[in-house]
Amino acid sequence: MKPRRAPERSHPAAAPMRYHHIGIPTTRALPAEDYRPEWKLTASGYFASRYGIEWMAFDADCPLPELIRTVPHVAFVVEDLDAALAGQELLMAPSSPADGVRVAFIVENGAPVELLEFSRPEEEIWPRPAG
Repeated sequence: MKPRRAPERSHPAAAPMRYHHIGIPTTRALPAEDYRPEWKLTASGYFASRYGIEWMAFDADCPLPELIRTVPHVAFVVEDLDAALAGQELLMAPSSPADGVRVAFIVENGAPVELLEFSRPEEEIWPRPAG
């Protein structure tokens, strides 16, 4: 039996992308120091995970879309966020959670996808804890 080969297809987002993290919703308690009051969200684990796994717990009155609160998302770094968003189904408009980074969410095949654009090195924006 011949191995199956995935069909070739062109992607609408032909610009280069780099994997950044996966965000997984959870109901378990996460560290209080990782709380983001503007989104009523606790996001934890990214810096401790060599695979970029981020756990996300949401307050009951979290304003983020239900798809983000209930379905895991994959995040990619893009060079030009506005170009990457062209023609996509926008789930969450671009915002800046920290100086030097813009993020937005799109819907791809029913799942949320986060796109990040950095205007300076990520290590300057979110320094990794020592150790």
